Amino acid sequence: MAQQLRTPALFDVQDAFKGAYAPRIQAFTEAGQQAGFTAAENDSEKIAVILVDYQHDFVDPTGTLYVPGSQQDVARFLTWFYANAHRITSVYASLDTHLPFQIFYSSWWENPRTGEHPQPFTPITLDDVTSERWVPLLEPNWSVKYVHQLEKQAKKELMIWPYHTMEGTLGHMLVAPISEAIAWHSAARHSQPTYVVKGQTMRTEYYGIFGAEVLDPEDPGSGLNVTLLEAVMKHDKVYVAGEAKSHCVLETERQVVSYFGHQPELLKKLYFLKDCTSSVQHPTIDFDALAESELARMEQQGVQVVLSTDPVA
Repeated sequence: MAQQLRTPALFDVQDAFKGAYAPRIQAFTEAGQQAGFTAAENDSEKIAVILVDYQHDFVDPTGTLYVPGSQQDVARFLTWFYANAHRITSVYASLDTHLPFQIFYSSWWENPRTGEHPQPFTPITLDDVTSERWVPLLEPNWSVKYVHQLEKQAKKELMIWPYHTMEGTLGHMLVAPISEAIAWHSAARHSQPTYVVKGQTMRTEYYGIFGAEVLDPEDPGSGLNVTLLEAVMKHDKVYVAGEAKSHCVLETERQVVSYFGHQPELLKKLYFLKDCTSSVQHPTIDFDALAESELARMEQQGVQVVLSTDPVA
């Protein structure tokens, strides 16, 4: 028997543009209980959704690292999510989580000649470190080694970011309509969501949800989370959305492609919701162009690039 589609009456797509408000978890949970869907454990086709960092600091225009276009991304994602919730088995939602002293914040670095700290969006290169243009105030030996390894392994320069998604702040919170949708789906499908906390490792960046950019030997938790990777990819289809396309979403997909690259049949399970994510805007670096180039290579390897308006086959 076909399931009746029952988007909660409380949902309004304009919620994505309201700014911060207290999520209506009780009301959306009760609506989910009344949806009349079958339990997710009975799905013949298992579909997972990965929501990367749909948090206030990235999505709301008042956020400290606002990604232009992200509110529209959330609106499109929620429309897709509610339309397909009766088929979505599992939800994985990541929370970028930071502390005052981390290697990508200005508090870590100083110009020894002027005493100045680097401003947000300042790239720190290996040459900057070896010439002592920027000197680490913490973990000096590791910091120099890290910048070298980051350029060699991840092909990235260390970027100084604005303070964002700080643990315990409003900016760290998932935007309310996303929390409401997760609560509704959980109740409607009897499916517990999985929240992935990432980014607390002090000495390394942590973009993708499955592991840090460079393994910190003092923090085993910074290594690749193979258990999570394999659990996610046991599903028949895996959809990815979130912020930002140029960084955390892209790196999440890169980690999957890298780990399962020898199994192209698995990569065909991965669906990138292209219109549900946007790129960080930088004054001089075209992050979106870099992301698009990388995504084109992933598509050649089998990753499916789709829109939220495309049917879930």
